[in-house]
Amino acid sequence: MKKVCLCLWLAITSTAVAAEPLVMNVWPGKPPGETKELPSEADQTKPEDKLIAGRRIIKLGNVSTPQIAVYRPDPAKDTGASVVICPGGGHYILAYDLEGTEVATWLNEIGVTAIVLKYRVPFRDPDKRWMAAVQDAQRAISLVRSKASEWKLDPKRIGLLGFSAGGQVAGMVSIFDEQRQYVAVDAADQVSCRPDFAILIYPGGFEEKGQLKQTDIKVTAKSPPMFFVHAYDDGVSVLNTLLLASELKRVGVSAEVHVYATGGHGYGMRHVDGQPVTDWPKPCEAWMKSMRFLK
Repeated sequence: MKKVCLCLWLAITSTAVAAEPLVMNVWPGKPPGETKELPSEADQTKPEDKLIAGRRIIKLGNVSTPQIAVYRPDPAKDTGASVVICPGGGHYILAYDLEGTEVATWLNEIGVTAIVLKYRVPFRDPDKRWMAAVQDAQRAISLVRSKASEWKLDPKRIGLLGFSAGGQVAGMVSIFDEQRQYVAVDAADQVSCRPDFAILIYPGGFEEKGQLKQTDIKVTAKSPPMFFVHAYDDGVSVLNTLLLASELKRVGVSAEVHVYATGGHGYGMRHVDGQPVTDWPKPCEAWMKSMRFLK
């Protein structure tokens, strides 16, 4: 009986998730700056860890080989747009399902090719915790753009979406524009590493003592349009969103900001009754349409 139930469960869940993704290493060899071996990559979730919307999450740790997993939408829905997803995790782990594969399923539903980025964690440089992740994300954007013709993607509609620490990564890559944080390694690096739009969900890393960090954060008129979501009661201060969005306004870059009274941190896109912030994908889709990233 248990075997029959398990088979039925597998049949049901297999229809609810995207098809097997195309998985590629981000770098042709060792990533830049790697000097030591880490323990094996593994899910570090513990039985006593907090549940999110009543379910466990994957906390992927010790990532030394960055990869992208490419999830394609139904051809009948395909808009030609694509989004690289950066899960959060404080630069210690990656919330790989909550802020990665589950987001890919939603993007596929609205006709977007979703690329989940498994970037390096834990951080390598204590002074620039974002560096290895930003290098991986810049390379991922260039890699996707270099494959645009082969994958039938619009090279001018490639977005970058990040949560928490991944939101910092998405923001940093966006404002760095074409300033690669590594030396180009092959032909893929001959195309742009700048995303055409960015979606930052409860981002951190931009605010310090109530002010926008000045070190390394140089927003310019070349920065791409951005969409923000944050809860006012988030322990990762809402000022991270408000200060960066204000700086975009100062230089004339378009942004849409959604700040909700409650919701805390780390909900991904799992719906919670009574918390409107968890329904952020709806206004985000509307924004992508209004900005003509979805056609």
